[in-house]
Amino acid sequence: MTQTQSRVDEYLSRGLRHLWVQTQQYNDLAKDDGFVVINGGDGIYVSDIKGRRFIDAMSGLWVVAVGHGRTELADVAKRQMETLAYANPFAYATEPAVDLATKLAEITPPSIQKAFFVNSGSEAVESAIRMAKQYHFNNGERRKTKVIARIGSYHGTTAMAMSVNGAAYMNKKPFEPLVPGVIHVENINCARCPFEKTYPECEVFCARHVEDEIKFQDPATIAAIIAEPISTANGCWVPQQEYWQILRDICDRHNILLIADEVIDGFGRTGKWFGIQHYPIEPDIMTVAKGISSGYAPISAALASDKVAEAFVGDRQDAFVGGITWGANPVSCAVALANIEIIERERLVENAESVGGHLAKQLQELRTRHKVIADTRGIGLMHTLEMKRNPETGEDFREDDNVSARMPELLKQQGILARAGAAISIAPPLVINREEVDALIDGLDQAIGQLEQDLQIA
Repeated sequence: MTQTQSRVDEYLSRGLRHLWVQTQQYNDLAKDDGFVVINGGDGIYVSDIKGRRFIDAMSGLWVVAVGHGRTELADVAKRQMETLAYANPFAYATEPAVDLATKLAEITPPSIQKAFFVNSGSEAVESAIRMAKQYHFNNGERRKTKVIARIGSYHGTTAMAMSVNGAAYMNKKPFEPLVPGVIHVENINCARCPFEKTYPECEVFCARHVEDEIKFQDPATIAAIIAEPISTANGCWVPQQEYWQILRDICDRHNILLIADEVIDGFGRTGKWFGIQHYPIEPDIMTVAKGISSGYAPISAALASDKVAEAFVGDRQDAFVGGITWGANPVSCAVALANIEIIERERLVENAESVGGHLAKQLQELRTRHKVIADTRGIGLMHTLEMKRNPETGEDFREDDNVSARMPELLKQQGILARAGAAISIAPPLVINREEVDALIDGLDQAIGQLEQDLQIA
């Protein structure tokens, strides 16, 4: 056994013994090659301690916008740590926090002007919902406490975020009862409409029916509606233009705050700075995380409109309740600001739109070569490839097909890391070029072909 192999085995042994890998089952990690330790990255690629190189088809977790290995961001962090690593965010501001909040006000919709910094997407969602509830409380509307969320949408795993979370893969049962006052409504799905309607004759009923639920609950009790502009957890269905306009109109009629969850959609992922900018409306609150720093430092925010922020101006008791010790950390703020400057300088938003268009066409072409591909859809560099055992009849994969375990392994064999099962999420870093997209498509082609061969689907 070589020294290198000995070191690899030692890392894997210690990792399995001591590291709790999030969301993963230990028994799966303990299988042969189930525990992957990433130790490097460059552009759209990551490498592991076994010396393998993979296309990071998920940008980590829809996170790494500017690519891996950006020494410029490491240098920014170093300089800021040497200058000021921490200041009490409950009492003081720092220059990086002011600068980042100012830049966010410049690139978000015009009404969004205030940034409340926290650490993660879940915390941003938690903060946004608390903000919405206290907004109504401060305005004397003490009954407005309920929140409407959508079935199929993902919003995080802290208490309130998990409560509004409607993702099918999120097992919430061990944590019930959850935060009360959350009402889930149907999501958009034009291929399998839960109302058995067809666009455009439906007149976007999936949005209009939300008002029926509001009236049933009593509009005087509803504080907010939270939704991602384009939901990855719900399969990357891109809503029609009318969808968000209808939600905005409903909120305006009933004095309800509209929260756009941009944790995944934001910072160029969809081909615009923010997903909501594909639509002719502005939200009251936005949640951002992930791409704000490309994962180089933990940071997120609840971004508020002037209308919302003004409700917290007044007596001491009107101030927004609560904060986070690491909120507005100067190092994280400095790194996030530098990350946004890279996105601007290298025109990565525009790259997501143009190269994302190439990716969409390649995925559609891939569909013609494989019988199991039922659909591909998405926008920018955020796509879903959906597979079935027999798309023509609608037959799903069987339990013994074990696609949820088989597909990630087949992709890994082709040098691709992705979240995969019957659906494959494809969201590479925004720095990807057309040639790298073609390499990604070739790997998907080989992996899906092997799946069809293994399952004897001709």
